[in-house]
Amino acid sequence: MAKTNLLAPTLFFLLLWSLNSWALPADIQAAKDEGMRLYNIGHSTAAMPYLRQAADAGDVEAMYYMGESERRQKMMGFTTAAMEWYLKAAEQGDPYAMLRLFQGGACIGGECPEGSDDWREAALDITLPKAEAEAGDPEAMLAMYYIYANLDASRLTSVYNFLGIPTRAVKWLKRAAEAGLPEAQTTWGRRIMGGGGWYFTKNRRLEAAESWFSRAAEQGYVPAMEQMERVNREQQDFETSWRWMVQASNNGSYEGRLGVGWCYLDTDFAPDQNCTNEEDRIKGWAILYAMSQELGGNSTPSSIMNRNQDKLDESERQEAEALAEAEWIGRQPPLSRFPHRFGF
Repeated sequence: MAKTNLLAPTLFFLLLWSLNSWALPADIQAAKDEGMRLYNIGHSTAAMPYLRQAADAGDVEAMYYMGESERRQKMMGFTTAAMEWYLKAAEQGDPYAMLRLFQGGACIGGECPEGSDDWREAALDITLPKAEAEAGDPEAMLAMYYIYANLDASRLTSVYNFLGIPTRAVKWLKRAAEAGLPEAQTTWGRRIMGGGGWYFTKNRRLEAAESWFSRAAEQGYVPAMEQMERVNREQQDFETSWRWMVQASNNGSYEGRLGVGWCYLDTDFAPDQNCTNEEDRIKGWAILYAMSQELGGNSTPSSIMNRNQDKLDESERQEAEALAEAEWIGRQPPLSRFPHRFGF
């Protein structure tokens, strides 16, 4: 394959970074929604036919997640198919797709086009003006965090701060958090929970992390609700932890719903022993049964049910499964593991 310059002028990207500014036709939007539902519970292969419909219709987010789905099929490998989808999204100005192209060397079919190293610079060029604008775009600030984390880590020349990530990246992550972006607030809180910062006692660390999780959770950000459950459990406040677990479950959290179902089914042996509810085996079985139906295969909910079959007789299981059909299967918002937008 002849070497070509994949980079269009930066102005072209800047004009295009009003991603998905048009409405998809209703049937295509429904296909995209189903594709994202499947992707978010870990069924990336099943998601692809649905996402492809939206990607073919010009939806940039769907193009990016087609690339992510292709990559997940090959154990996070940068295949030709994945790179082609990232390229389509990058050509429409998606900075995360540009970073994926940089990570993969922008190589298609074994050849690396000229300028492949410049994809990270292209992501910077398109994102920095939006992040530095007077109003300041928090989404662009978060993208800057990922861009600088990749730029500086690759060069191995940056000074690393107390969070263990490049200083410039940290600056943008905190700016995005302070600007009120819940994803950034949750990421910042996780960094603190993971050991970042100068906190001389565990309680002070937990309180600092909780303050960020709380801000994000109040905006309805479900991963922050999951972290509120965790941080309150660490603080031995099991009543509050339980309430956050239920709230996360009600908002579609896979982790939250698994915990709630397990606690209802078997209060004494559920993980972390933070169940403060009264045992309700029929309700617990119904929740786990619904999850197993949505997830399919040898899922964790199925395993828990198999280990606890003797807790319900046949008539109780039938009652529980009827309850699952009526109240839990297909419950909205849809079940999700909330995978990171730019994870491994």
